[in-house]
Amino acid sequence: MRHSAPPLFRQGIPALLKLIVCLSISIALMLIDFRFKALDPIRNNVNWILRPLEYVMMMPRNIYESSSEYFTTRGTLDQENQTLKVRQAELSLLANQSEFLMVENQNLRQLMTLQKQVPFKTLPVEILFNPINPISQRIVVNRGSEDGLKLGNPIANDAGILGQVVRIYDHSAEVSLLEDRDFAVPVQVARNGLRAAVFGAGRGNPLELRYLPVASDLEVGDILLTSGIDGVYPPGFAVAVISKIERNLDKNSSNVFCTPIAPVNRYRQALAFLYDPKFDAKAPSASDKSGVVTNAPGRRQTRARGMQ
Repeated sequence: MRHSAPPLFRQGIPALLKLIVCLSISIALMLIDFRFKALDPIRNNVNWILRPLEYVMMMPRNIYESSSEYFTTRGTLDQENQTLKVRQAELSLLANQSEFLMVENQNLRQLMTLQKQVPFKTLPVEILFNPINPISQRIVVNRGSEDGLKLGNPIANDAGILGQVVRIYDHSAEVSLLEDRDFAVPVQVARNGLRAAVFGAGRGNPLELRYLPVASDLEVGDILLTSGIDGVYPPGFAVAVISKIERNLDKNSSNVFCTPIAPVNRYRQALAFLYDPKFDAKAPSASDKSGVVTNAPGRRQTRARGMQ
């Protein structure tokens, strides 16, 4: 008896032969295409036909990527914008601080120049704050008895006299300003040497030059300097400038109003004059023989600028 091959075997041989033939044809076509580019026209035509379909199929993906990129970019821009705003605020603050430091440095240089010119001891002070008091006009400085400061010591800056120490503690002191009510400073007119006294009239009010007859030789713009006759203020330092004169011929009196020269609200640094007329040499005279005041720090010309 003959044994026949299994059906699966009989069916597999032709299929295997077909597969071999197909692979051979494919390899042959690939070699021909690689060598002679024979399938390029067919490939181009198929690509031309399938390209629109490919665009349509990729459209949802492109829309998603575009929208995602838009929102991502918008969020990034908002974050960068916020960062730039914070940086701008920081730079603005640094610019303001730099300008403040420049002004403060200039003021310190002027005070150092004044400190070298005066023939007596001085003590640098810094204005801490202005106490809330609607009646008196005072400031608090950061020096006290432990630093050598004493009651009655004058406080000044490079422009002129600010006030006088009226209350003292170990490491701080209260300074009464020129505007404080009934605060008095003996002065003399730089132009002619006429002596008088300047009195404070309260916060926001002009100073008053009292006890002068109506015929006194006074003019608007005259500079008032410390006379030094009280033994508290060294002579020759600017105090105020005459801003208004009201003469009353019937009562033979004059109402003379003045404006302080030293700007108390502009700088925080000042000098305390440790002046003692018994031991210290007299300060340089306010005027020379011709009656013209020097323009050194703490002193002014006999006429205010713009009032010549």
